Amino acid sequence: MTSQSQGIQQLLQAEKRAKDKLEEAKKRKGKRLRQAKEEATAEIDHYRLQREKEFRNKETSVMGSQGNLSAKIEEQTTEAIRNLTSSYHRNMESMMKKLLSTICDISPEIHPNFRPAV
Repeated sequence: MTSQSQGIQQLLQAEKRAKDKLEEAKKRKGKRLRQAKEEATAEIDHYRLQREKEFRNKETSVMGSQGNLSAKIEEQTTEAIRNLTSSYHRNMESMMKKLLSTICDISPEIHPNFRPAV
């Protein structure tokens, strides 16, 4: 009977060791899956950054630099505003005189189509 109980004890211990090994293998597998996922994510991020950089380079070569374009437009707009302002100040006085003379200097005369009643 004792040899039978020893055999059962050995079987239980072997079963426990097998369960421990199985759990350890599952842990290693989970750890390896997480590590592989992290490596894949890092590789994807690296690839994405590389492709975005290539896209920006191609975009710049085809369309020109957006910064230069917007700066050029801003400069042209500022120049146009400056020209209009200087033209306004230069011509304001003479235009005001012309308008006032047209409005105030009235010379009454009979319209050429007027026919007096006979």
